[in-house]
Amino acid sequence: MEQIEMILEFLLEHVVNLGILVFEFVGVAVIVASGIMGTIKWIRHDRDTRICLAKGLAMGLEFKMGSEILRTVVVRQWSEIAIVAGIIALRAALSFLIHWEIREEKKEERENETFREKKNEI
Repeated sequence: MEQIEMILEFLLEHVVNLGILVFEFVGVAVIVASGIMGTIKWIRHDRDTRICLAKGLAMGLEFKMGSEILRTVVVRQWSEIAIVAGIIALRAALSFLIHWEIREEKKEERENETFREKKNEI
């Protein structure tokens, strides 16, 4: 029975570590791709540059936060848990701020669109 527990623990640790690597990689890839797309949109002077970039950053942070949540499965000491909790809190705060910025940007965009429509009616 003890040997089965050791095998399952070994398997769990490796699966979790693989999941962490995958989530970290995808998060970084999403952030880099969003940065490149944002730069291209910025050069072209697109109106939705900020929203596009913010959405990409938010999505990348979600993947990175997923890796930190997985990391809580394999930590063994309270000091490691505190570090992971701090990282999760920081990423959650960043994610909240980015989502808030997206809402504000969309709100401003709608107001500008309404203003333009009213101006065209006159």
